[in-house]
Amino acid sequence: MPQTNHELKTRKAYVAGQFYPGNPVELKKELEKLFSGCTSEIIPGPVLAIISPHAGYVYSAGIATESFKQINRDQKFDNIFLIGSSHHVSFDGASVYTQGNFETPLGIVPVNISLAEKLVKDFSFFNSRTDAQFHEHSLEVQLPFLQYWLKKPFCIVPIVLGTQSVSTCRKIAGALKDHFNGANLFIISTDFSHYPNYQDAQVTDRKTANAILTNNPDRLLRTLESNYEADIPGLATSLCGWTSVLTLMFMTGNMPGVTYRLIDYKNSGDAGTAGDRSRVVGYCSIAVYPPRSLRQPQNQEPGHYHITDTDRADLLKIARESIRKYIISGIKPETDETTLSPILLEPAGAFVSLYRKGNLRGCVGRFNPEIPLYEVVKDMAISSATQDCRFENVEIDELSEIKIEISVLTRLKRIGSIQEIVLGKNGILIKKGPNSGTYLPQVATKTGWKLEEFLGHCSRDKAGIGWDGWKNAEIYTYEAIIISEK
Repeated sequence: MPQTNHELKTRKAYVAGQFYPGNPVELKKELEKLFSGCTSEIIPGPVLAIISPHAGYVYSAGIATESFKQINRDQKFDNIFLIGSSHHVSFDGASVYTQGNFETPLGIVPVNISLAEKLVKDFSFFNSRTDAQFHEHSLEVQLPFLQYWLKKPFCIVPIVLGTQSVSTCRKIAGALKDHFNGANLFIISTDFSHYPNYQDAQVTDRKTANAILTNNPDRLLRTLESNYEADIPGLATSLCGWTSVLTLMFMTGNMPGVTYRLIDYKNSGDAGTAGDRSRVVGYCSIAVYPPRSLRQPQNQEPGHYHITDTDRADLLKIARESIRKYIISGIKPETDETTLSPILLEPAGAFVSLYRKGNLRGCVGRFNPEIPLYEVVKDMAISSATQDCRFENVEIDELSEIKIEISVLTRLKRIGSIQEIVLGKNGILIKKGPNSGTYLPQVATKTGWKLEEFLGHCSRDKAGIGWDGWKNAEIYTYEAIIISEK
């Protein structure tokens, strides 16, 4: 790492022994326990940034660990940008530490002083004032996680924002955006709601997190204003590091395909005997992924999707509510996108199948749409209940007996040989001229058909081109994530 010629002044650990153990053996032991106790699913693929809390470890370290564990610990980063909002001083701009390195009980963390000095030299809104750095805990508490988790050496660029100006955050984002390139990692330090009661914190933090997940800076600002106007008892702020998060979102807001994902949430009221539920602080773990990383994880073919249990529950709820409301009123219900994960906002094909007493009651789907997955599910659910010409429309009094099955589809892949078809795994689409027909992957499993039966039935019964029509037709395969009501 390049260094300047001036004498280094190490930024000593300020909150060791307060926010986290000051003894290196105890600290390492606690980190080992934290990382081994992570319960969130690891999303495959690279991470561009994480949002991590900065409270005392007894309260927030579990959530922070969920953020850090999303990072590939074997990856070598050019730089790690640490960005936090000042708790002690206010000024219009941001402090970049240029004086030396950082220190924690686990050792020295090198600072890329050359890059830090360049930022101060090139941009008037960056400065090298140390009063924003020496007593600031928001960056310091992140360092032990990095020291324990990353296997490769790394250096940091410590940035503390003193501004409360939206326009200054936009300028800072502009100055850093070239570094937001996958070779560097960004760590945004913030807690969420401060001092409402436990239940109010959960509601408020969910709204704030959902706004962040939209990757829309204006949505975040509107949500923070709405939280303030709600006059929630005890609420001092709904996002203490809002300027840091906003800066991140100004970098990502115009980058198509960048995806924010909520990893975990708790508040200080969840900290066992240490947690006072009448006055809490909220903590969120959020990770930011590059374009298509959720749809194309490592060792996975293009067009796959990572759908969590929460996503599955949301889709089933959307499908059932859409059918119910449309049958009653003829109106398709509105859905608040801020309550949905980013994957449900991405375009994806889907079929919705309805079953009553084990028998098919309707099934309609759509391939390769340009509207969000949740909208496709909504439309296909209504169509399955009211537009499948094989069945009478679903009546409201039978809806309680209807079971819903959603098949989220991967992209179509044209095949050159039927030997590429794996029964039970692949659905097929047979197309010849204006005629086409499809069977979902689960059809082969339910019927027990062999390959040529699967093709023949689809060709004759679905595409209408005869039993052997598939032999001179285009054949496409796809896979499906099956989401069913129990």
